[in-house]
Amino acid sequence: MMTPKDRNMVEKNSDVEMNNNEVVFISTPAIGMLTPTVEFARRLVDHHPSRLSATILLIPVPQWPTINAYTQSLLSNSSSSSSPNLRFFLLPTMDPPTPNHFHSYVAHISSLIENYKLNVKNAISSLRLSQPFNSNQQRRIIGLVVDMFCTPMIDVAVELGIPSYLFFASPASFLSFMLEVPILDTQLDSESLTEFRVPGFANPVPRSILPTTVLKRGDGYAWYIYHGQRYTQTKGIIVNTFTELETFVLDSLSERNVPKVYSIGPIIDYNGPEQWHPDKAQQKNVMKWLDDKPVSSVVFLCFGSMGSLNGPQVREIAIGLERIGCRFLWSLRKAPNAKLGLPNEYVNFDDVLPSGFLERTVGLGKVCGWVPQVTILGHPAIGGFVSHCGWNSILESLWHGVPIATWPVYAEQQMNAFEMVKELGLAIDIRLDYREGSDLVMAEEVQRAIERLMASDCEVRERVKCMKQKCRMALFENGSSYKSLGVLVEKLISNY
Repeated sequence: MMTPKDRNMVEKNSDVEMNNNEVVFISTPAIGMLTPTVEFARRLVDHHPSRLSATILLIPVPQWPTINAYTQSLLSNSSSSSSPNLRFFLLPTMDPPTPNHFHSYVAHISSLIENYKLNVKNAISSLRLSQPFNSNQQRRIIGLVVDMFCTPMIDVAVELGIPSYLFFASPASFLSFMLEVPILDTQLDSESLTEFRVPGFANPVPRSILPTTVLKRGDGYAWYIYHGQRYTQTKGIIVNTFTELETFVLDSLSERNVPKVYSIGPIIDYNGPEQWHPDKAQQKNVMKWLDDKPVSSVVFLCFGSMGSLNGPQVREIAIGLERIGCRFLWSLRKAPNAKLGLPNEYVNFDDVLPSGFLERTVGLGKVCGWVPQVTILGHPAIGGFVSHCGWNSILESLWHGVPIATWPVYAEQQMNAFEMVKELGLAIDIRLDYREGSDLVMAEEVQRAIERLMASDCEVRERVKCMKQKCRMALFENGSSYKSLGVLVEKLISNY
């Protein structure tokens, strides 16, 4: 029987362990990467609240208002967070690199992050000297978690004697490709090669679906090679995926000479970031409009936080939607004003849509600006999703059992679309290789794809419903991702 003295000793030891094991995160300041980082950090500390705490270092980007608003919301809401072991620290503001010095977003953002190495080192050093949550013991920084473009911070971890881990917010298939880029470099030089064998892909990978950054082979491509090489210098790679979805590629990674891979997804911000977006009235208006629509009757078109289409392409989509005559919700945003900027909101949709389109489709469809995508996908009226195929969007669609028609725009989205259609059979293709500069997707293509997507006997719809159950089961106790997260926690604590 435990004596009061023994019990006090156990409680004292628990306090020592509680919250003085700290994991530090650093993320690329982009919605598609920062959001899953925040949600993963929250899940990590919630998984073992008595053993772990976490601090997320935030890179300020006042030049990008949408991301800046999200960053500020994290800081302002941290005291009322449902995860008391999670906190946020805003790094000092530095002048960003001049966009004109770079030809790609990847080069620009990677250079920005590299400039923060000293600030990150100073922040972690200060954390070590500060008092841990609810503990009088010295804080132990047991890991620095970097994302796919924050690999320069591995140097900081080495200097401070801290194990580094990679959190990869894209699919395991793209991780496999990034690890292979330095090896494929010579082959990519040959324009005569139209497809490549990439570990983790069952099918040959067409050149046409490689990221624009790779095809252009400019400053961003040099960073791709750099990041891919640095991934192998971490203690482990944490991927936002789950075994049941990417079985083939995860098995392939386990056979390669790379750090241990932990599949812990799907990591999703289930509530969406609507709390920091200013247009609350529009959100309520959209949800009220959906409330009046039959189950699975509306196709939702949305191209991501950085996605926009030119005027002629917008008009082809409008013509296709009008020909179909189905219910639709279209999040339509215009191209950024500046190089490397983010999309803007239209003041008047009539400026870009065919004359009379809004009047002819009134009641049948709704065109709007930014909307909380995950909230929309969770509405019972949504029956299909025309998506840019960002990985967060794909996971959100699978979570809610909504089938996708693929319309990639930027980053690795062409490869994501290829995996979903050709490797997994979980999506319908409008295009797999669309990107800036592509030929127009004509109204006929839009019409055919959406009609297939919304058909009641669509085979893809049934497969997506099945995957919906699998992705939820993965997070339950004894599910594949739950167990993988538990293994990761034990590794973090034991390898310090």
